Amino acid sequence: MKKQHLVLAGSGLVVLLLLFFFGQTVPPKKSAATAAADSTSHQHITTNDILQALKQKLTPEQQAYVNRLENAVVRGDVKEQQLRVYQQLATFWKDSVPAFLPAAYYTGEAAKLENLEKNLTFAAHLYLDNIRVQSDPELKDWMAQQAKGLLEQALKLNPNSDSLKVSLGSCYIFGNVHGNPMEGITMIREVAERDPHNVYAQMMLGIGGVMTGQFDKAIERFKKVIEHQPNNLEARINLAEAYERKGDKQSAIEWYEKSKSLISNQEIIQEIDARITQLKK
Repeated sequence: MKKQHLVLAGSGLVVLLLLFFFGQTVPPKKSAATAAADSTSHQHITTNDILQALKQKLTPEQQAYVNRLENAVVRGDVKEQQLRVYQQLATFWKDSVPAFLPAAYYTGEAAKLENLEKNLTFAAHLYLDNIRVQSDPELKDWMAQQAKGLLEQALKLNPNSDSLKVSLGSCYIFGNVHGNPMEGITMIREVAERDPHNVYAQMMLGIGGVMTGQFDKAIERFKKVIEHQPNNLEARINLAEAYERKGDKQSAIEWYEKSKSLISNQEIIQEIDARITQLKK
């Protein structure tokens, strides 16, 4: 299954699956970036908070290099010069440290200057594909806001793109955008009603249903995905969890068992077996 299609809901088992498919690209809860969030309690963390916290972890030589590039962005009055510097910063944070959040941020800043739908979408999905393994709510919200800005710019270039609309709605579900996940669900539902075969929309509505406690609706959405894609591991695991959280243990066990045939990683299979054993008690 392609990485960009694996976006799973909430439990420890799901986080393990996400880490297996994506790798731990987002800093853990007590990273320097999260420390910045802790130090600005009752405030929204800013991009500067994140960058400054992570720069403190660099060597003096690395700090000097980053500072030179950042100053070059401020001084540069030519779009191509700024674009080149953003790309250099993105490469540095991706390859030399590495640190996901600044790498994603500078990739996004470069995409904004390029103003191409493909690059804006790619940058936005760097956030969306990793937001599920981010445990800190401040950073989760920041990532959702960054993705939202990129997707809104992409939609100006292609206002009829259903995939962009679904991705934008996902920002509201995964982050505290306007403090209302239902706003995102409404966006995605419009796409699903117009195109019931849109698997991406059905999947996001299912995840939104789980997150808002609407388990029956979530189950219906995941079943629609499986109807079109019987071997969709994402849908099977999410369906099992929706049944579990609804309290239907037997159906949860059934779908956890059905998921195992699509998984080769023994650690994940052991986690599923442990979950099944717990449900049988």
